[in-house]
Amino acid sequence: MPNALFLAFRQIGDPAFRRPLILGVLGAALAVLGLIWLAAWLAGWAAAGGPEWLTWITQAGGAAAGVFLGWWLFLPVALGIASLSTDSIAGAVERRHYPNLAPPAGASALAQAGYGLWFGVKLLALQILLLPLFFTPILGGLIALLIAAHGLGAGLLREVALRRMNLAHSRIAWQRLRWQGWMLGFALALMAMVPILNLFVPIIGIAAAAHLLLRGLGGFNTRQGASPENRG
Repeated sequence: MPNALFLAFRQIGDPAFRRPLILGVLGAALAVLGLIWLAAWLAGWAAAGGPEWLTWITQAGGAAAGVFLGWWLFLPVALGIASLSTDSIAGAVERRHYPNLAPPAGASALAQAGYGLWFGVKLLALQILLLPLFFTPILGGLIALLIAAHGLGAGLLREVALRRMNLAHSRIAWQRLRWQGWMLGFALALMAMVPILNLFVPIIGIAAAAHLLLRGLGGFNTRQGASPENRG
């Protein structure tokens, strides 16, 4: 798994990575700014009719809460947007590191896009549900991190796998690579907690998942039509 992350970071300057990075950051930033504005507006509305100083403090507190929520929810929003470019990112990884692979022939483009968006929404819901654990000293934070790591690892591996196999086979691929995928998800979850570094998590995660999949299943798709079921 560490090698998959290393290779993904080495390719960070690839032109195929730039557009998903920019779109993911801009889209997530707009969503976060909207959340901050909404939190401040709701706080001001709740304090309406009171002293001016109380309204100001309440709005400032609401904006601060919005900033925290925006940081916490940035990853699933950015991932949901970047998932629309999974084919571009994974394709760039394959061209550079696995040039002998057969062209991808997995699930339809619509199915891949649908899964990517579903993955982003699912991760967003998971982050919201895990938020209370963040305020529980040590144990709660660790549990939240482990659950988020599983969601990230499973979602990214299956999302990348759909380029080369159907939904059922992508589930088998995750089962075979679940420990490596979980480790990848854990590393990405830690990265997501660091400002600036969290901007790169979506594209690095997709690229690293492509490496894990192709190396972990022994290049299962070097010939057209192969699947993880007949590769031992």
